Amino acid sequence: MNISILSVFEELYTPFLQTSLIRRAQEQDIVHINVDSLFSFVKPKERIDAPIVGPGAGMLIRPEVVEKAIEAKEHTYGKAFKIFFSPQGKKLNQRLLNVIVDKAQKMGHIMLLPARYEGMDARVEEHYADELISVGDFVLMGGDMPAMMFLEGLLRLIPGVVGKQESVEEESFTGPFVDYPHYAAPIEWKGMKVPDILRSGDHAKIHAWRMNQAAQRTVLGHFDWLRSSHMTDEQKKLAGAHIPSHYVALMHTDVLLGKEKRVGTTSVTSIDIHDIARSAKTYGVNNFFIVTPLIDQQKIIQRLLDFWLTEGIEYNKQRYEAIKQIRITAQLDEVISQIEQLEGTRPVLVATSAREVKHTNCISFYDQAKVWPLGRPVLLLFGTGQGLSPAVIERCDFMLLPAHGFSDFNHLSVRSAAAVVLDRWLGINEQ
Repeated sequence: MNISILSVFEELYTPFLQTSLIRRAQEQDIVHINVDSLFSFVKPKERIDAPIVGPGAGMLIRPEVVEKAIEAKEHTYGKAFKIFFSPQGKKLNQRLLNVIVDKAQKMGHIMLLPARYEGMDARVEEHYADELISVGDFVLMGGDMPAMMFLEGLLRLIPGVVGKQESVEEESFTGPFVDYPHYAAPIEWKGMKVPDILRSGDHAKIHAWRMNQAAQRTVLGHFDWLRSSHMTDEQKKLAGAHIPSHYVALMHTDVLLGKEKRVGTTSVTSIDIHDIARSAKTYGVNNFFIVTPLIDQQKIIQRLLDFWLTEGIEYNKQRYEAIKQIRITAQLDEVISQIEQLEGTRPVLVATSAREVKHTNCISFYDQAKVWPLGRPVLLLFGTGQGLSPAVIERCDFMLLPAHGFSDFNHLSVRSAAAVVLDRWLGINEQ
């Protein structure tokens, strides 16, 4: 494979390309890497950049300079798969690398065009770029470091560059799980010992231990990668074992009512019971608690439950499976006590709201790593009426940011909000 790099500062690549596996890959003719300065494609003392058109400071690399460079390289090495680097590009990850490697190998020529100054003229990217790549939501002084990062990720996927192919196949992000922990001699260091299982000689048990460790690391530290990955049923089961137990409570007491936002109680509706129960079951919630101190309301709920737990099982088994997880309680303290009895530890309380609420620990739907490593069950609280009272919110360990769209309207029903929250917090969103 031919790899062309067109940079403003070609000297940056000299030590990089002469190091370790990258140097060996070139010596063994697995890849041929050539670097040229964009200054090579202009006359002596001619500028390669020009001021941005319109208000604002900064210089851009001139499009005709890039054009000459690309045409010269493709004349020598054939048509290339061309990659530009920009904070506005696709976020680089292992999936994207795998796709690019397949395309580049078929073409036999890949071209990297790292920018400097304020970047490339937008017309150049639009006309030439096969991929526009970002290495993160931050800005560097140029695209050369991202190009080197990309090149290391790319080359290790090309057969022959890395000595043992299993080192590539079992690395982090090659599947849904990150890598398991590795250890070397000495057996004990600073009071920490290599796990006994790794010295047992039992390969089956070692493999199981490693997969379990990889799943745990991924769930607790890289859940967003995991949930966006394709998983087998076995991998889902393994990952699910490390997600802490979750519970849902629908509060019909200690909620705000009316425009005055007075604290009171609300009536139970059967559609909320059915729909939230189904959402809870879908996303692996252990129990769905309905909290109301009103005896008449409790009787209504119980009558509904009695039907679905007896006659209803013949009518709709799926509905029965969801409904049987419902528990009726009079107060939030009862919910907490029941969970504590089941789990042996007090749950982490996470409040939800349709409005922005001040709290010392506000979290987003990407903050599982702040909650799950605590090693405690999680109780998600949903409020009816105008939402949870300030007193309930103050009791909570965390406050989830509201779920909302790009409109000014934000009045989801509580059953819809519960479905959205559970999906964003616990759902699989394969990419």
